[in-house]
Amino acid sequence: MPYVIRRLLSLWEESFFSLQMDESRAYLREWLPFLDANQSSEDTRAFILSGLQRYAAQNGAEIGLWYRGDIAGALGVHFIDWHNRATSHGYGLGERFQGKGIMTRSCQAVIDSLFREYGLHRVEIHAATGNHRSRAVAERLGFQYEGCKRQAEWLYDHYVDHAVYSMLAAEWPSAQAR
Repeated sequence: MPYVIRRLLSLWEESFFSLQMDESRAYLREWLPFLDANQSSEDTRAFILSGLQRYAAQNGAEIGLWYRGDIAGALGVHFIDWHNRATSHGYGLGERFQGKGIMTRSCQAVIDSLFREYGLHRVEIHAATGNHRSRAVAERLGFQYEGCKRQAEWLYDHYVDHAVYSMLAAEWPSAQAR
């Protein structure tokens, strides 16, 4: 692996692990199911490398989100169903970065790329029904609420329902610019 890639990976690993462990763990844990499995920087490295492998295989990605030199969170493009040209998109943001419009703008850029560069037809966002901030991102982006997926996710000691939102390529605002 080239030095520049190794250094960037190391920087992301250290910063992302610090965000999850030291700064925002309790806050993020309310809605993200994988934090207890991430106990070391090696766990974070494995997460990042799996995202890079998915990206190389054109099967999704994990994207570090930086704000003014600090890791602020991450965005995920989950498994891409190429036959139906569809995927789902997820995100998490550290507590001190909330309320700045960072996630909405970041999601907008990723989703625009999914429609324009990848040629996808459909993008979904699933958020726990009680996760009002995450749901607000989907709504600000103009995603359509499709319904509730009951007990869709296990969060440490209980199930949560998911609100399911979708956007079609033809509905995406940048589609009118084509």
